[in-house]
Amino acid sequence: MARLADYFVLVAFGPHPRGSGEGQGQILQRFPEKDWEDNPFPQGIELFCQPSGWQLCPERNPPTFFVAVLTDINSERHYCACLTFWEPAEPTQEAVCSEDAAGREEEAAEGGSGRLSPGTSGPPGQLFAPKTLVLVSRLDHVENSLGLIYTIHVEGLNVGLETVVGNLLTCTIPLAGGSQLDSVEDGVRTISLGAGDRQVIQTPLTDSLPISRCSVALLFRQLGITNVLSLFCAALTEHKVLFLSRSYQRLSDACRGLLALLFPLRYSFTYVPILPAQLLEVLSTPTPFIIGVNAAFQAETQELLDVIVADLDGGTVTVPECVHIPPLPEPLQSQTHSVLSMVLDPELELADLAFPPPTISSSSLKMQDKELRAVFLRLFAQLLQGYRWCLHMVRIHPEPVIRFHKAAFLGQRGLVEDDFLMKVLEGMAFAGFVSERGVPYRPTDLFDELVAHEVARMRADESHPQRVLRHVKELAEQLYKNENPYPAVAMHKVQRPGEASHLRRAPRPFPRLDEGMVQWIVDQATAKMQGAPPAVKAERRTTVPSGPPMTAILERSSGLHGNSARRLEVVRNCISYVFEGKMLEAKKLLPAVLRALKGRAARRCLAQELHLHVQQNRAVLDHQQFDFVVRMMNCCLQDCTSLDEHGIAAALLPLVTAFCRKLSPGVTQFAYSCVQEHVVWSTPQFWEAMFYGDVQTHIRALYLEPAEDRDPSQGWEEPAEEERSALDVASEQRRLWPMLSREKQQELVQKEESTVFSQAIHYANRMSYLLLPLDSSKSRLLRERAGLGDLESASNSLVTSSMAGSVAESYDTESGFEDAETCDVAGAVVRFINRFVDKVCTESGVTSDHLKGLHVMVPDIVQMHIETLEAVHRESKRLPPIQKPKLLRPHLLPGEECVLDGLRVYLLPDGREEGSGGSGGGPAVLPAEGAVFLTTYRVIFTGMPTDPLVGEQVVVRSFPVAALTKEKRITVSTPVEQIPQDGLHLRSCTFQLLKMAFDEEVGSENAELFRKQLHKLRYPLDVRTTFAFTQGAAHTPGRPPRATKDKGPSLRTLSRNLVKNAKRTMGRPHVTRKKYSPPGYEHRGQAPEDQEDEISVSEELEPGTLTPASALKPSDRMTMSSLVERACCRDYQRLGLGTLSSSLSRAKSEPFRISPVNRMYAICRSYPGLLIVPQSVQDNALQRVSRCYRQNRFPVVCWRSGRSKAVLLRSGGLHGKGVVGLFKAQNTPSPGQSQADSSSLEQEKYLQAVVSSMPRYADTSGRNTLSGFSSAHMGGHVPSPRARVTTLSNPMAASASRRTAPRGKWGSVRASGRSGGLGGDVGSRLAGRDMRGPPQANGAPPDSGFPRPQRAALYIIGDKAQFKGVRPDPLQQWALVPIEMFEARQVKASFKKLLKACVPGCQDFESGPTFLRSLEDSEWLTQIHKLLHVSVMVVELLDSGSSVLVSLEDGWDITTQVVSLVQLLSDPFYRTLEGFRLLVEKEWLSFGHRFSHRGAHTLAGQSSGFTPVFLQFLDCVHQVHLQFPMEFEFSPFYLKFLGYHHVSRRFRTFLLDSDYERIELGLLYEEKGERKGPQTCRSVWEYVDRLSKRTPVFYNYMYAPEDTEVLRPYSNVSNLKVWDFYTEETLAQGPPYDWELAQVSPEPPEEERPDGGAPQSRRRVVWPCYDSRPRAQPDAISRLLEELQRLETELGRPPERWKDNWDRVKAAQRLEGRPDGRGTPSSLLVSSVPHHRRSLGVYLQEGPVGSTLSLSLDSDQSSGSTTSGSRQAARRSTSTLYSQFQTAESENRSYEGTLYKKGAFMKPWKARWFVLDKTKHQLRYYDHRVDTEIKGVIDLAEVEAVVSGTPTMGAPKTVDEKAFFDVKTTRRVYNFCAQDVPSAQQWVDQIQSCLSDA
Repeated sequence: MARLADYFVLVAFGPHPRGSGEGQGQILQRFPEKDWEDNPFPQGIELFCQPSGWQLCPERNPPTFFVAVLTDINSERHYCACLTFWEPAEPTQEAVCSEDAAGREEEAAEGGSGRLSPGTSGPPGQLFAPKTLVLVSRLDHVENSLGLIYTIHVEGLNVGLETVVGNLLTCTIPLAGGSQLDSVEDGVRTISLGAGDRQVIQTPLTDSLPISRCSVALLFRQLGITNVLSLFCAALTEHKVLFLSRSYQRLSDACRGLLALLFPLRYSFTYVPILPAQLLEVLSTPTPFIIGVNAAFQAETQELLDVIVADLDGGTVTVPECVHIPPLPEPLQSQTHSVLSMVLDPELELADLAFPPPTISSSSLKMQDKELRAVFLRLFAQLLQGYRWCLHMVRIHPEPVIRFHKAAFLGQRGLVEDDFLMKVLEGMAFAGFVSERGVPYRPTDLFDELVAHEVARMRADESHPQRVLRHVKELAEQLYKNENPYPAVAMHKVQRPGEASHLRRAPRPFPRLDEGMVQWIVDQATAKMQGAPPAVKAERRTTVPSGPPMTAILERSSGLHGNSARRLEVVRNCISYVFEGKMLEAKKLLPAVLRALKGRAARRCLAQELHLHVQQNRAVLDHQQFDFVVRMMNCCLQDCTSLDEHGIAAALLPLVTAFCRKLSPGVTQFAYSCVQEHVVWSTPQFWEAMFYGDVQTHIRALYLEPAEDRDPSQGWEEPAEEERSALDVASEQRRLWPMLSREKQQELVQKEESTVFSQAIHYANRMSYLLLPLDSSKSRLLRERAGLGDLESASNSLVTSSMAGSVAESYDTESGFEDAETCDVAGAVVRFINRFVDKVCTESGVTSDHLKGLHVMVPDIVQMHIETLEAVHRESKRLPPIQKPKLLRPHLLPGEECVLDGLRVYLLPDGREEGSGGSGGGPAVLPAEGAVFLTTYRVIFTGMPTDPLVGEQVVVRSFPVAALTKEKRITVSTPVEQIPQDGLHLRSCTFQLLKMAFDEEVGSENAELFRKQLHKLRYPLDVRTTFAFTQGAAHTPGRPPRATKDKGPSLRTLSRNLVKNAKRTMGRPHVTRKKYSPPGYEHRGQAPEDQEDEISVSEELEPGTLTPASALKPSDRMTMSSLVERACCRDYQRLGLGTLSSSLSRAKSEPFRISPVNRMYAICRSYPGLLIVPQSVQDNALQRVSRCYRQNRFPVVCWRSGRSKAVLLRSGGLHGKGVVGLFKAQNTPSPGQSQADSSSLEQEKYLQAVVSSMPRYADTSGRNTLSGFSSAHMGGHVPSPRARVTTLSNPMAASASRRTAPRGKWGSVRASGRSGGLGGDVGSRLAGRDMRGPPQANGAPPDSGFPRPQRAALYIIGDKAQFKGVRPDPLQQWALVPIEMFEARQVKASFKKLLKACVPGCQDFESGPTFLRSLEDSEWLTQIHKLLHVSVMVVELLDSGSSVLVSLEDGWDITTQVVSLVQLLSDPFYRTLEGFRLLVEKEWLSFGHRFSHRGAHTLAGQSSGFTPVFLQFLDCVHQVHLQFPMEFEFSPFYLKFLGYHHVSRRFRTFLLDSDYERIELGLLYEEKGERKGPQTCRSVWEYVDRLSKRTPVFYNYMYAPEDTEVLRPYSNVSNLKVWDFYTEETLAQGPPYDWELAQVSPEPPEEERPDGGAPQSRRRVVWPCYDSRPRAQPDAISRLLEELQRLETELGRPPERWKDNWDRVKAAQRLEGRPDGRGTPSSLLVSSVPHHRRSLGVYLQEGPVGSTLSLSLDSDQSSGSTTSGSRQAARRSTSTLYSQFQTAESENRSYEGTLYKKGAFMKPWKARWFVLDKTKHQLRYYDHRVDTEIKGVIDLAEVEAVVSGTPTMGAPKTVDEKAFFDVKTTRRVYNFCAQDVPSAQQWVDQIQSCLSDA
């Protein structure tokens, strides 16, 4: 029996001791006055009676009631029921209040007096003081009693209050569990307090189930489902929860409801449902809590940063940003949510029915409360299902010690990654759950039944909502019955006060009770109780059911590695092969086994299979078997996390100490010495779980042993005994324990303790095995492991000293773990084991004596094991090394040398899954085993797949050293041995990735040497040491310097003179004062104050510094003649942009001229020597103009439209001061004008000169200029009169007709674009904002024109920032178009992300973002879109007759991209091979794009990193090429080739930053006149020319241009494609851009195959990622050309060059297609193809019509301009010159005669008739002079040298020795003999001249 109430307290208002305005509570009386022995009086009750503070009140409020909860030091909860009523304040109470309080009360009284009813007692100024009756109880159902006491007082009933209070304090009620008692009367107690009342008190049936009344239902009503679920998760994961409400009862109900939801877990942190105002600082506590606070104090809770606030009145839950509440694991979260909604809103399911049934009666609030609790009870049962299978019974006697195997539980439930469950299991509530509910023999409750027996039903009901609801209602019934066991008996009769009784005049204040009388009643009852027998709580204890074994909460398929029986069969077969000694078979299966071991089932299967081969704890293997077993074990362990949640490490632990091999007599090596490098071994939690698991096994065996001593007749029971679990055994033992004698109990305790102790010794040994490395030099691995470095963070160790921090006295206390050499491995392991032993032995109840003995033993165990390992290590070194495959040597380029010979490595698969046989299928060519080579040019991996089933495929992956962008050290597992090894992660900007693991034979010194050499080659000190400069040096012998004298002045001396003159000019002292000039790009790092003004020249120039062209000196004239021959000059003359006659005089009629002002690079170092400027501008004015622009890059003309005569200009961005000078308000110039002012005036004049150099157009209103481009950015800026900014008054106005120019075409019509194109405001659109103009699909410009009164002659496109402070001015003829473009650093950042997206480093697809998401995040395509967008805008402007100046950044990055694209789109010439080369040479090389700086070619540029500006331009060209495949003479491969080699440093073309730097190194003019016979190509263009003669790889067969065509590509991101240059790779040969290497085929050539062999199959398997598809299956035209060549060879005709064949076919098609009504009208065919069809050539390219497309490859439409017409005429004459029917015409025989030729091997010399054909570049031979059948052909393209020969066996005897000569080709050496010496010399000369003409 238990007391109904412990204390009755009367608390009243009293003065505050410090005299402040508020009062404080005073305890007037408490009963009983002495504390109960079992329950002391709780302190601080007076604070909780009035949580908001004790205050007087101007009116008598109605009584209030709430229950506060106090928790004592023993975590016992005391429920304080507080009933407060108000009485008139006594004069003393009023007097003690301070003045301001009194004033406040008076105001309140004035406001409140009118509200008092007539019956109010006291005068109008009367104040009322609160008085509280408090009942303190440990039971949660006492409210009626206080109401009765108050009623007696108010109503003046004739009952003594002392009697009622005395009865209340002495009333006892039955203990919980009424249903288990004998009768209803015992379970239900009816009490009367002596006031004519009748109260029925029912105790809950089960004490462990919480009582919630209606609190849970109210909580859901106030906050809603989602919010309550959030609070539920927050409380479980130990967050701070704060409830706010104006009602105290609501606060306590909400807290009670939340606690009821947490059942079966108990909340063990701070729990204060009602927190008094004086204790608000408790909210700052660092520990979790559930607290309720009055909403009046909400302001004080605002600054709490880590508290989740639930506002009950507002229905909101606020979670701070720094708090993350993990949600319930799916699918439980969604299932719980849906069931809750069904319970709370049963009509939701019927809401959509056409004929809803009659309304369902919803449950009562109390019943709904139980239904909601039932949902959460089900949730816990599902969450914790099978938890008893993970309990470890460590001790049974004297008290059970139970541990929970958290990792196994998470692993078996499949929730290892789940944040929520992980935190719940680590929390204190769950620890309490285990200790309370883990006990095997105890009373059970509803949860135990549910989790053991109902989980299968719950799983079956998941998809049937009605069945779920039925189950919920069944559980709710049980919960309801627990709270209300006998609802029929519950008939209360308690008097209540009348309505508004508090307002009636009270007869008197609450009286003081007679203490003596109350105490006498209490004493009487106590004496009676002592006589009665003690009430024992009747507990019905049983064995707790364990339920079925657990299952995964959500069956997740393990991806590729499913648990298929086939995989397990492979594992079993391989192991049986190993133990049967069939090593060859096992080796074949091993790669498949290693792949299968990624799956959990296969790993378990391996452990089980290996167990079968262990006899008597030992299995001795031979060396090969040992290696196989160790390899498979390592593979199993490498994927084990530190927790070992799937028990793989636990299963292998006994095996690693069982398998061994004999190294020598007396020395045995066990498997554990080879599997130590795994993180699981250094995790304390793993060892603890293993230890407890083993202890449980032994304790269970301890109690099962007596079964063996039974009578044999009872033997049939033994199997049943064996199957009993440890919990069952423990339950039985706990049941028998009270019946055992004391001696027997003592004996069992000692047995258990010694079992634990022996296991601790065993584990000390095991841990030393796996923690002490075989090689002590590997102590660094031990140090780096997770567990050994900082153990305290990982386990709740009882030893406080940290292993890394304070170490034992005997070890080096200075170093700790800092230094590998001084690190004492033994000491570290001893400390690790000691901590473990301390923890587990203390928890398992081992005696202190035993524990001390263990501490003494551990160092001896470790030392003994170290000595054993030394012998093993010594002997293992003597083992013969495993036979490794032979290293494959890579093919090298001429001049390429090996820097580091092959280091043996494994090439591991990266994120591209094709190579490892991913979703695309195909073999797993990766991982591959081979070697990495470092040469002067490349990093090369060559090797073969580790999987022997793939076959003998060679894997090559390489990239230029110069392309390396990232190098990182990694530690990875080798694919064969599965041992962690050092590795390297190399990523290149040519989109290759080498993820390598060094073989164990490669020492760390070699790996470090490789890194250093790689770094040295990647970032050389000087550009002259790069491969482009050194490749020929070592291989070509030093030649005599012939003809140096006469050539010197024009070449090398010229370079030196130029540089000298430039430096002299720049170094000249200034006459006027110095002006500030921004630092040049060579001196970016220096401060501007320290720098001389190198580039600017003084105002008063010295005579002769910048002379007019007529006065050039002879040496300067030579410079000029060299400059004139530069590519850009040829282009200027083609465009008609000015000429240079021999006298360099100007043609005055032309608007522009070529100025030599920069010939000495004095004005601008990064510009070319000759520049196009307006005719009217003097050279000396250019000096001043250049100062206004960044890097002195003033505006110069780079292209002129042939039709509209508009010009395209380029410059750097404006300096700030230049802008001010140009656009400042017009003041009258002062007489002493400054230099800056004069510069900006010069600039204005210069722009005016540009405008006036253009032809005028009168049609100001006819065609618009910007065609929809506008910039409305400048509206609110500072006004200025000098320039105007283009704005459009009505951007939505649309004119009906298209622009007048019919030329031009749009790109292919793809899927419609997401945003409009060029229609709106340019600046905002390029910044990515919304469009303003009417958009069109695919990003095309709107067709609407916007007529304006005046069109600008010149548009200046510049950065938005530099045009600030500008206002429009209609008088000026130029207009500003401010745009927002990206910067170079953004290109760099974007490229990094693109590189990671296209070449991901790891294979973790699930956790990482997808390829498309990564691509979008990189914003690369967005930048391409902006570039194309701006370029099309400029094309439109130029086409409409307005000139454009592109003036962005420094003028060498984005400016170059834009002007190059504009020219490519506008001028068909630049879309030819020759024109594109010219474009790159002119705009990128001559105009100073900083290739070395952007490519980080030298050590100086290392910090700036790689910025692929040129690659981005090539990508734009590729996008245009895709949309217009018939407009480009070059193929997409040409763009990839340039993209690869602009960073490869193989050629000198793309090195250095400007022409000035190239002259300084003597590069610019060396190609002319310096060629000394055939040598390595130094220029990429020369290489392209040579290669084009041999193969059409750079030629686009679909080329059929329309010469007048302007291209306008669609630029929306949806129209752009990812360039396959970024994504494709060929592992068979490496990158295909070094053609010599790509041609080397691993198969033997045809002629070397032995004759008479079996016919070879022509079928070939093409693998993705391994073979090059275009090479394996060439397009139709390449195939036809190859076929033609083969047929010619078969017919004995010399094969012709591909270009001749191609031109002849095209010429024939043109002749046939003439529109004379006959033949195939191919030109009509071409012209009739609609525009979008022609631009859809990309589909034609991929379709089967490639072969027939040659009909329309060239059209006569292109003869519009004279240049292209003459070019075609020439082509036609040469192509018709030779017909395939001509046999022996004279022009085909350049030289002929008889020669003796040596046959092939073992064949004689024969006289043949030889014909040298210079046209076809062949040496053919016939049997005799008149023979028409060719016997053989030598292609001169393959000839390497013609040298004098020597007679061999069988040669003609009569001939002179000097008549012999040899012709060396790439295939073989041909031996020839002429009739005499002169004819031999003549043959040699003829062949040589033919070679030099080629």
